Amino acid sequence: MKADRNRQKLALQGGLKAVGAMEGKGKPKIGAEEFLSVAARFGLSKKSLSQIRKIVAKEEWGVGPYFANYYSDLKETMVQAYEREARKLFGTKFAIGVSSGTGALHCAFVAAGVGPGKEVICSAIGFFATAAAVVISKGVPVFCDVDESLHMDPAKIEALITDRTVAIAVTHVMGGVANMPAIMAIARKHKLMVIEDCAQSCAASIKGRYAGTYGDIGCFSISAYKIVGGGEGGLIIMNDQRLWDRAQGMAEGGGLWRPDRFGPPRYEGELFCGTNYRMSELEAAVDVVQIRKSTAVVKRFNAVKQRVCGRLKTYREITPQKSNDVNGEVGYMLRFFPETIELGERIVTALRAEGVNCGMRGKNAPPDWHVYHDMMPLKSKAGATTPDCSFYCRQYTERGGKVRFDRGTCPVADDLFDRVITVGLNQWMSARDCQNMALGINKVLSAYCAEDQKGAAWC
Repeated sequence: MKADRNRQKLALQGGLKAVGAMEGKGKPKIGAEEFLSVAARFGLSKKSLSQIRKIVAKEEWGVGPYFANYYSDLKETMVQAYEREARKLFGTKFAIGVSSGTGALHCAFVAAGVGPGKEVICSAIGFFATAAAVVISKGVPVFCDVDESLHMDPAKIEALITDRTVAIAVTHVMGGVANMPAIMAIARKHKLMVIEDCAQSCAASIKGRYAGTYGDIGCFSISAYKIVGGGEGGLIIMNDQRLWDRAQGMAEGGGLWRPDRFGPPRYEGELFCGTNYRMSELEAAVDVVQIRKSTAVVKRFNAVKQRVCGRLKTYREITPQKSNDVNGEVGYMLRFFPETIELGERIVTALRAEGVNCGMRGKNAPPDWHVYHDMMPLKSKAGATTPDCSFYCRQYTERGGKVRFDRGTCPVADDLFDRVITVGLNQWMSARDCQNMALGINKVLSAYCAEDQKGAAWC
């Protein structure tokens, strides 16, 4: 009877709790099967997976792991470790792990103040994502022609600067590096922000300084498509606190990261509606390892390219791609320009017959989103909804804004992109592999071109 009274009595008044320890026993939300699914994605054999299954079956999983960067009982999450390794590698104050290189660019442009009525000068050669991120930030990309490095030509930047220009977006193209000292001098003269797109050249350097650390913000695609990365991931680096605040705000819902997320703005422009570009713990677990390997990867690629180039002869009809830093570029591709496309087509056919992996776009090449005039979503000037506020908003048109993306706007890029011959290199090539490749290239070029000791050097 007394026990019944205690059950009826409120716990606040000394009675028994109605709900005690839970009797039901469940399984963790994420556990052995998910672990095995990841192991299977690594391509392990059925025999190995069976052995792993026996091991993990004995493991006490508890509630299971939590694969998000927040609300974790870990002292340091994988995303935080990834950001720490990035700060250590690049020597910057801030690093933000994000879900993709495109997400990194979008955050960077918003942080830099790109918006309606604003223009960003972009390289005529480089993946579409850079210009697309300008547009989704409500700005307008203006393309700058390239030189024989296939990178933005510093000599052609100033002619594109108007009172609408707020930033220069430099793309380090396909393992190469841009002439950052010259570009930075122009940017600082005109008080423009500089965003570096290092997606294709992670851990490359210019004059001993990492690509991505010259400009105000460095953006990276740390992904399966690049030399560093495992799946879909990105990275933003910078040294300025307020740029970090704004980039983080864009990536983190506008302010979820703030010490007091419900507090008033600490300064004008701090709070705005952001989106979600958060990196997952699973991606970070791979990429924290990948970023540690990046300098060694670059060193191997660079050594291979220099071994091959050091054995190549020079020719009257061949111009090697100009390098803005022979020792600092990644160099995962060897490029050169034949005098004509017709000559190039013959060279490519002969090189392939020799076992050299190479290619050239030529005259009738299909569209490619790495050159400005083929970026079809951009050429249409159409937004996701109408009316669009990039190309047609009053802030732009009433200030004289007008931009073209037709072939012919950047004639050097038009010519070189179609005419360049690209030879793929592998970081694991031995000295003999390099020797054989150089032998094959010399063999073909000597058959179709005239050797010239005064010809342009390869490296």
